[in-house]
Amino acid sequence: MRADARRNRDLLVAAAMAVVAEEGPDASLNEIARRAGVGPGTLYRHFPTRDELLAAVSEGRLTRLCARADELAEAMPPGEALVAWLRLLLAHAMTDRGLGARMMLTTSAAGVDCWATIRAAAERLLVPAQQAGCVRADVEFADVVELTAGIAQVAPDPGRAERLLTLTLDGLRT
Repeated sequence: MRADARRNRDLLVAAAMAVVAEEGPDASLNEIARRAGVGPGTLYRHFPTRDELLAAVSEGRLTRLCARADELAEAMPPGEALVAWLRLLLAHAMTDRGLGARMMLTTSAAGVDCWATIRAAAERLLVPAQQAGCVRADVEFADVVELTAGIAQVAPDPGRAERLLTLTLDGLRT
């Protein structure tokens, strides 16, 4: 990628981060282009779809979130590691007015398969928690991820979201 094209892409991602934080994942693409100081055509050349732009906005956070799964697995017993990571997943899902939840459920965007990335991290924690007898054997990774994303979409504030997650976790225990 040429230096000017790379600069424009970086400007678009930075502007998208700001606009999405203010307006959510359905923010105006024209406003994002305007704030980046480029035309809409430049935006669409770099990001042909909204989901590709949103994936670029959330990719770094998603990578850090999934890396935390491994750190927690090494530092805590299996059940505790899963609970701690699900709390981080909930916080991620609530970021940028629902962007996190929307991207968690995206099967593929711009070469970033958010669902597969989340799945791998969730399974690295869920399976050991099940083997340790902390989580019901019939629970699947999709159950915990979709429940967490659902809480993020309906909870009006972090306190309410934490309460709903705690109730959900009680239902997952053996």
